[in-house]
Amino acid sequence: MSRLYLWKRGTQGTPRDALSTLQHEADGIIKIRYHRQMTIEPMVSADPCSRLDPAAALFHSLSDPTRLSIVKRMAGGEVRVGDLTTELGLAQSTVSAHVACLRDCGLVEGRVQGRSVYYSLSRPELMDVLAQAEILLAATGNAVSLCPNYGTGSTGAPLTKENER
Repeated sequence: MSRLYLWKRGTQGTPRDALSTLQHEADGIIKIRYHRQMTIEPMVSADPCSRLDPAAALFHSLSDPTRLSIVKRMAGGEVRVGDLTTELGLAQSTVSAHVACLRDCGLVEGRVQGRSVYYSLSRPELMDVLAQAEILLAATGNAVSLCPNYGTGSTGAPLTKENER
């Protein structure tokens, strides 16, 4: 980004932390082109879970039905992406992206054997969390599925006065 500043000859100081190009003019005005050097940091983190509170990141990683199905399948033992593709009826790229999300969140780990990678749950405590969630769902009945924000048939949009009309 380049900005043009006008400096009168004899004025003290120029931008010290920048590269400047001076162009002298006959009327005593100096044009200084100021080039600020800046580091560009990515807006989106490579790890999506790093932007969230750890507890929110855990539940967010399990919020997708496909990822939840993958976790439940891995509870039965190691599985390859190709096996999950067949069982879930999804594209290989879709299953790979979901497994990568779970791996990035530390819930799944891979074991290389030849040209295949066998994935399994990295923490058995995850199954305890899911078992407790099943108990909670049984206790609340249909209340969660009737939730206007996240329940079955919801649009996912927050409920506001404008949406009620």
